[in-house]
Amino acid sequence: MRHLLLASLCALSLAACQSGSSQRASLPDQPQLSVPAGAQSVNIAADPPTVRNALVSSAQQRGTVVLQDQPNMVVLERPMTSPNPALDSEFGPSDNGQRVIRIRVRFTGTPCQTLAVQDLAVINNVRTALEQSFVLPGDPNTMQSLQGLKSRAEQNSSCPAVSS
Repeated sequence: MRHLLLASLCALSLAACQSGSSQRASLPDQPQLSVPAGAQSVNIAADPPTVRNALVSSAQQRGTVVLQDQPNMVVLERPMTSPNPALDSEFGPSDNGQRVIRIRVRFTGTPCQTLAVQDLAVINNVRTALEQSFVLPGDPNTMQSLQGLKSRAEQNSSCPAVSS
């Protein structure tokens, strides 16, 4: 029985390693996404793996830390190295640790239609006992970033472009 199970797992692993074109044709079951208040979303004419690859490669080029890299979610983190009086007055000082902006992008879809949902948080005193997280509403700058993801993913896709 164990040998049969092991042989089955090996066969599945081998199939997963073979050409990606067949994987793109049929995506595994995709999660349902909601767009919570304050989050931003965009429709992208590409499959979820292409969106994920565009997001991760852009983050790596910019030196942005990738905290999580999953098939339907990428979490990025940008350190806030200089003083920011506006954030201090809104969320209190980050005086026992570093302050970061954490960006979570979730995505789901079909081979030519992916919904990407982005939400942001400011984290004071990150990775300390005094860590505090505050949800940030999206703004024109963060929407521009999401539109950049759409553009990069669609450049690497053979799908016809869609409007958001």
